[in-house]
Amino acid sequence: MSGPGHAAAVTTFRYRADVLEQLSRHGIRPSSSTRPEVVHELVSDLYRFELRRLRDRLVRKEIPKVGYYDRVVELRRKYPLVSLKPHDFLEQP
Repeated sequence: MSGPGHAAAVTTFRYRADVLEQLSRHGIRPSSSTRPEVVHELVSDLYRFELRRLRDRLVRKEIPKVGYYDRVVELRRKYPLVSLKPHDFLEQP
């Protein structure tokens, strides 16, 4: 029951230290109340943004087509968290 005088239950999330380190490299610092789904979506959005920016640079001929694939792979390696499920961001009980 919610209403005046009733506090909402707050779920606390405990992120893995290695995940927090990787998130920090991208300027992402979730609090213990930030849902892992939100963090995963943010990381995925950031990865897609950088991927589109790379593609746009190729289209504008700012970077050569030769080596483009290698740049995509390098970018993918910057975002290993994209391949994890949100619940994998958390410490296991």
